[in-house]
Amino acid sequence: MISQAFIQEQGNGKLRHEEQLVTEELRKRGIPITFYTQKRIQRRQLSLNDCSLVVGDMPCVLGALKQLGIPEPLPNDYPPSLSNFMHRRIWTSTLLELEQKLRNAKYSSIFAKPAVRRKRFTGCVFESEYDLYRVYGVSRQEKLLCSEVVSWLSEYRIYVVRSEIRSIDCYDGNANAVLDIDKVHRAIKTLDNAGESYAGYAIDFGVLDSGETALVEMNDGFAIGAYNINCKDYTDMILARWEELLSHLVA
Repeated sequence: MISQAFIQEQGNGKLRHEEQLVTEELRKRGIPITFYTQKRIQRRQLSLNDCSLVVGDMPCVLGALKQLGIPEPLPNDYPPSLSNFMHRRIWTSTLLELEQKLRNAKYSSIFAKPAVRRKRFTGCVFESEYDLYRVYGVSRQEKLLCSEVVSWLSEYRIYVVRSEIRSIDCYDGNANAVLDIDKVHRAIKTLDNAGESYAGYAIDFGVLDSGETALVEMNDGFAIGAYNINCKDYTDMILARWEELLSHLVA
């Protein structure tokens, strides 16, 4: 049971949109809030326990998990159980292999992002060796998730709490290109049956130029951006996932 929340502030009391949503909702629920800066997490100055909720950006939340002794959840952007929902080829590689193939013109264009270490660099499309400046300073042994480049008409984020859709937010493209919502429900059920779902997560789907609804990626719910989702549903997602993570501490 969460009895104390630690919420990241950017300095001088400034909050990002996500932290503002959770702050508003937790105050309604009467849960005490302590605001912190990233430096305090880095210095382990917060008194965290199995009743603490930590809200913030990815580095801060991962720092809190480390302090609590909870293993960092491995990214599962493209769950194996949802391979039939991708509608494009996905494979693993390394930055070295990507660099070599770009230099040898073996790829016309490719989307790549870190496979293990979140935010090591931002996923992007590489069209030639000249795009390698985007990964300057990154180890050539860095493991990658690679994807064929496709054309999206629209992209949506679906926020899920305990297998229930709470919000569907169009964040890019033409909102008139509407998702096949039945397909999204089938994907959620498939994740549940495969044991790959979380108590709280966001799953991005889009509409391809072919008109097909396809998976963009899955996102863990412990530190994920909020679009048009309301404060209650966003907080429910954060809380559900955080309590699930805390269960590893008390198990």
